[in-house]
Amino acid sequence: MEFEKIIGQNHIKKHIVQSTENNRIPHAQLFIGKEGCGTLPMAIAYAKHLLCSTSKDKEACAVKCDKLQHPDLHFAFPVTTNDKVKKHPVSNLFLEDWRGFIAKHPYGGLFDWLQHIGVENKQGQIGVDEAENIVKKLTLKSYEGGFKVMLIWMAEKMNIAASNKLLKLIEEPPSKTVFLLITEDEGQIINTIKSRCQALHFPRLSEADISKALIVNENISENEAVKIAHQSEGNYSKAIHYLNNDSNELQFEEWFITWIRSAFRAKGNASVIQDLIGWSDAIAKSGRETQKQFLQYCLHFFRQALLLNYGTPDLVFLETQSAGFNIEKFAPFIHSGNILTINKEVNDAQYHIERNGNAKIILLDLSIKLTRLLHSKEEKINV
Repeated sequence: MEFEKIIGQNHIKKHIVQSTENNRIPHAQLFIGKEGCGTLPMAIAYAKHLLCSTSKDKEACAVKCDKLQHPDLHFAFPVTTNDKVKKHPVSNLFLEDWRGFIAKHPYGGLFDWLQHIGVENKQGQIGVDEAENIVKKLTLKSYEGGFKVMLIWMAEKMNIAASNKLLKLIEEPPSKTVFLLITEDEGQIINTIKSRCQALHFPRLSEADISKALIVNENISENEAVKIAHQSEGNYSKAIHYLNNDSNELQFEEWFITWIRSAFRAKGNASVIQDLIGWSDAIAKSGRETQKQFLQYCLHFFRQALLLNYGTPDLVFLETQSAGFNIEKFAPFIHSGNILTINKEVNDAQYHIERNGNAKIILLDLSIKLTRLLHSKEEKINV
């Protein structure tokens, strides 16, 4: 991975190169950014820059880094059991899958990764077995005598036991050892680890950068690239999914619209509750990662409706495809009187599902609350 091939984020590229040239390299760094903004490609390019800048054979070093096979480049990422790995899953057992994933989805997110290894019905984590492996790897001397880089992707998925085991090592790593932690949600990382890292915040990609990348990398027309870039909301991974027509959003849209229509009809009509029970049961049969992704989509849909309701159509990127549903007609039902409560209830549902709560009960409870919230009135403020 070369800096030149990374989409946008030019100010971060410049900062990284200058800090390396000035020999001001923090031993622990936290790359913070939403899915599809380029945190992982940037970390890999940075690791390559560190490892190859002092290598005697820079060309051979570059080849090994590009193949993710450099002996001083180590990875840790969320894993779980699957058909091949029955117990004690750790990143080393998934390295071939990881290399294939990076080659295919360098801007992909956790859901893409779990789909890649065939476990989207489970939740991946970085556990204490992984932490023990990291400690063992980093106590060994550098193979080529230069830097050692430990790249931890989705660091927020480290459980408490793993986080505590790595605290001392992150605070006082061996000489020329660099930790690169990547996260989409820094709030889930324990403060004692965050305080030991220098943070770099990655903004979402601009529509212009995504459009240009799509034209160059995917060989599509400018008009198509501009349309996809507008819908992708700064997420290059989402743009690629839209381009290949393999986004989950069409399925999520169908689930959402069915849900909303049933919730509207349920007021004063007890028989419709059976529809909500059936809906909750259907969604509960999908994997937990799918359920979490769907609830994120719901939050996004509600926010887009709110923006439309308050007259900011330029900020609305959502384009529904379902016949007979008009987001403009739905938007007035999402307003200042209910959006905060809706946001809280959906986030609470996601929290409980992530902690292995009964998805059917959680989703049904959320549905019943939504029937009331959608019919709540916006309070008028007299000036």
